[in-house]
Amino acid sequence: MQLKNYQNKAIKKLVSRSEELLEQSGQGKLVFKSPTGSGKTIVTAEFLKQLVSSRNIKNPLSFIWTAPRSLHLQSKEKLEKYYEKSKALNCSTFEDLIERHIPENEILFLNWESINKKNKNTIVKENEKDFYLGKIIENTIDEGNDIILIIDESHHHATSDISKNLITDINPKLTIEVSATPITLNPDEIVSVKLEDVKIDGMIKKSIILNPNLKNALMNNKINSTLSEGTDAIVLKEALNKRLELKKNYEKNKIDVNPLLLIQLPDKKTKQDELIKQEVTKILRDEYSITKENGKLSFYLSEQKENLENISINNNKTEVLIFKQAIALGWDCPRAQILVLFRDWKSLTFSVQTVGRIMRMPEPELGHYKIELLNHGFVFTNLSNIEVKEDIARDYINIYSSKRINKYKSIKLISVYQFRQREKTRLSSKFVKIFLDVACDYSLEKRIKIKNQKFNQTIISDFKSEDLDSLNETKITGNFQFNTKNENDLQKLFDFFIKNQLSPFYPEERSIGRLKEAIYNFFNLKLNMDYQYKFLEIISIILSEANVNHFINTIDIAKEKYISVTKEKKNKLQKISEWEIPELLNFNQNHEELQAVKSAMQPFYYDNRWKPEKAFINLLEKSKEIVWWFKNGESDGTFFAIPYEINNETKPFYVDFIVLFKNNKIGLFDTKSGRTITDSKEKSDGLQKYINKHKGFIGGIVTNTNPKDFSGRWIYYNNKGKDIVLNDYSNWEQLHI
Repeated sequence: MQLKNYQNKAIKKLVSRSEELLEQSGQGKLVFKSPTGSGKTIVTAEFLKQLVSSRNIKNPLSFIWTAPRSLHLQSKEKLEKYYEKSKALNCSTFEDLIERHIPENEILFLNWESINKKNKNTIVKENEKDFYLGKIIENTIDEGNDIILIIDESHHHATSDISKNLITDINPKLTIEVSATPITLNPDEIVSVKLEDVKIDGMIKKSIILNPNLKNALMNNKINSTLSEGTDAIVLKEALNKRLELKKNYEKNKIDVNPLLLIQLPDKKTKQDELIKQEVTKILRDEYSITKENGKLSFYLSEQKENLENISINNNKTEVLIFKQAIALGWDCPRAQILVLFRDWKSLTFSVQTVGRIMRMPEPELGHYKIELLNHGFVFTNLSNIEVKEDIARDYINIYSSKRINKYKSIKLISVYQFRQREKTRLSSKFVKIFLDVACDYSLEKRIKIKNQKFNQTIISDFKSEDLDSLNETKITGNFQFNTKNENDLQKLFDFFIKNQLSPFYPEERSIGRLKEAIYNFFNLKLNMDYQYKFLEIISIILSEANVNHFINTIDIAKEKYISVTKEKKNKLQKISEWEIPELLNFNQNHEELQAVKSAMQPFYYDNRWKPEKAFINLLEKSKEIVWWFKNGESDGTFFAIPYEINNETKPFYVDFIVLFKNNKIGLFDTKSGRTITDSKEKSDGLQKYINKHKGFIGGIVTNTNPKDFSGRWIYYNNKGKDIVLNDYSNWEQLHI
């Protein structure tokens, strides 16, 4: 997968902060805080790769990677796969260290518990063979290597006294603690990834919704739900119905994902725990035909592991998995979308860690789906008195649901939204056509020489002098000799050429593939040369001294045109021809219920952030002229927006309120106060342009002449934005509602 923008930013910071700490005397401590589902392991893998190749690192680096339970083996497997082509670092277990030290650019993976128990069965115990952790570390330092200790999921163990002593014994030059919820005190540096950035890039779901369509209440920081009065069977029924709804939406939109429902049992094993498992298994079998025999039910328990093979594949047939958190630490199954917790938990503190297993998007390379339902995870529970932890979970977990009123009639508004473009950092399939068009305009076919072409020696010399990890599997050094008739050598050389032509685009595999595809298509369409059969000849033509600059010129022109086209597209908003008020909205505990009988959404939940908005709601509630009003939101295509121009760019303007009057006119109003009025000139023009273009609309920027207590006149602005003057209401209209 291509690294996301927030991941590249985090990697850059991790490298620079580590370089600084390694330069200093003594030991350094760096915390990498990144939300569950953000790809912490891959970010750390790429960070280590870039760190070992940094020119600012003076001493050789050796690494120890620790993690709780069996997570270190999962991490080792991921990193081995990540380094499979580049061979940037080696991954090993303790038994692999036959030379009695950790070599340069090698990562030793250890289970934290195994080095946290000082007994004869562990690797920390001294022995006559001098093959124990203390001696390995001593030998590594004697080799002149700096040791970097990575503590994965550090919140589990890094702060205990025993752990602190072990860190002291390991004596790392730099300790890097990795966690979604670190608890380390006084680190030297912290690199953080924001949850919102991870959501924006579509790596994780937009929110987790608790007991959807059911009444939840928050009292004294504890959540109570009407479902708390229901049996386990009722909870399971609600969850399975939601799974079926999700499945139908995936199928309807031809998305090959089978959503997985998770039933999580408490870690502590009791007789009640076994009875619940038996009861649930019986209900699933008798009422829903979900059994382990037909492959639709899986178990991930210490005493029972069944039907787990390929369960993480998006279209795997397993529909329900019964598991325990202790076993599943670090387990990754992005198609998991529903979590069930029965009341045998007794009590639960709701945090992002709790819902971590259902946060990931099943196709993160595609980001969020156009079908809003599929962008959320769901928790069903009959627990009472659920506490929401005071962390990012407060903003991420939705506990309230609001439904559109029954008397609502279709309004079919034309709306816009900004669709997130990924072409900015990588080449999409559009580049292939652009390249072919540019090649035609440039007359590339006529300019290049075809027969008896030989390689440009400058390119070969440049390649050899780089001394870098090739895009293929071999590390190329200065004395590497090319066989110009060997297809593997030619492929490496061609990859090197392509990589060097990609700037300013990130040289990731997908972009490299796009540029190759464009060139191969040119040869196939214009010269009738299929690269599958004439690969050697094609590469010789491209990289020959007579032709290489013509290909470079064509690529450069194509990149410029591609950037121009995608920039233009970025400015163009996506259009929704028949936007309607959402049928259902969900809110987190930063909101509270507000009595509002004319709200189009019931119950009405509000965050109390803006006094002008609340004052305007009071006005709407008293009006005898309106049928309903809707408090708009500010995200994607879910909410209503009109286009406006600012700094030669078209942006979406999410108007605060949509109002339906009894005369069937629709009012669009955006509340402003004080200096924010004069800051809204462009938005005002966009709003008036929309109102004038469509029949049956009124509205504009709206304010109160007494912004202190809103006891003045309510007025709105429907003139040109340039004529707005602070504290001058002479060209405003009286609002009669």
